[in-house]
Amino acid sequence: MKQALTRIAPLVLAAPLAACAGGKADYPSLAIRDAERVEGTFEPAPATEAPAPPAAPSADLLQRLSQLEAEAASAHQAFTQAVPGARRAIEAARGAGVETNGWAAAQVALADLDSHRSRTAVALGDLDLIFADATLAFELREPIAAARSEVVDMIAQEDAILTELRSIR
Repeated sequence: MKQALTRIAPLVLAAPLAACAGGKADYPSLAIRDAERVEGTFEPAPATEAPAPPAAPSADLLQRLSQLEAEAASAHQAFTQAVPGARRAIEAARGAGVETNGWAAAQVALADLDSHRSRTAVALGDLDLIFADATLAFELREPIAAARSEVVDMIAQEDAILTELRSIR
């Protein structure tokens, strides 16, 4: 019985394939039909006016930018003032185990620096939001970009100091 099925199976499976074979005359032509041919002419698009220049920033925005720059500068100054004390604590804990008071003091000093850095980063986040809003409202972004660039430079300096202090073992 099994041998009979193995002999008949190829014939049964090949039968549907024969249904796919057909004459070439049954298929439509792939040539372009008359209805598909391009006819007529297109008129060029009318000339558009030049886009309006971006709107100047408002006095409120300029005041907010000054406020954010001052907040970032204050946080950066606090960071800079905390660096010598943190450096002393970290140097004193060099080689100390995690169970020592010196190591704990060094970690607290680093956390203090991180908190000052995060205050600077909050100002940057606010500037980023203002920049995105100005972009969407098609307003002049140069004053925002200048303030943002100053804060980014402050954060880069703080990051470099934190990286240096964290590398002390």
